[in-house]
Amino acid sequence: MANWLFYTLVTLAAVVGMEFMAWFTHKYVMHGFLWKRHEDHHIPKHLKDGFFEKNDRFFLVYAIPSAACYIYGSATQTWWVFFVGIGISIYGLIYFLIHDVYIHRRFNWFKLLDNAYSRAILRAHGSHHAKQTKEDTESFGLLFINPKYFKKKNEWKKKVIEEYESRLQ
Repeated sequence: MANWLFYTLVTLAAVVGMEFMAWFTHKYVMHGFLWKRHEDHHIPKHLKDGFFEKNDRFFLVYAIPSAACYIYGSATQTWWVFFVGIGISIYGLIYFLIHDVYIHRRFNWFKLLDNAYSRAILRAHGSHHAKQTKEDTESFGLLFINPKYFKKKNEWKKKVIEEYESRLQ
C-alpha cells in the first residue's frame, strides 16, 4: 500500500476514533466525576457571565495527546503516530466548528447551514441540553446522530414522552 494511502487511513481512523472518545469522555467523565467542570456549559447563555466557561478547559484532554503524537512521531520518525496526532487535531477543529461555532453560536460564522444533517445535530444537542443536570441526559456524541433526530421534533417527541411515561409506571 502506498504511504500516502496508509497515512490517510490512519488519520481518518483517528478522526472516527475521536468521536467515540469524545462520546465516552462526555458521558462518563464530564457527566460523571468532572461534572463541576462541565456544569456551566449546561447553563443557558443569557445567564452566564463572560465568554469563557470552565468547560472550555476540556480541550486539553485532546490537545495534549495530539501534541504528544506530533512530537513523538516526528522525533522518532514513527510517522503513523504523527498522523494520529493530525487526526486528533482534525477532530478538534471539526468539534470546535460544529459545537462552539455552529451549535452554540460563540462566533457568528455559520448562519446559513440548513440541511437534514445540520438540523439533526441541532436537535440532538438541544435534547442533550434540555436538562441542566448531569443525570438523564442523552446524545453525548457530536457527529454520529441517532436517526430519530433526522425526523421533525414533533414526530419523535411523542415517542420520548411515551417511553418516559412507561418507565414511571
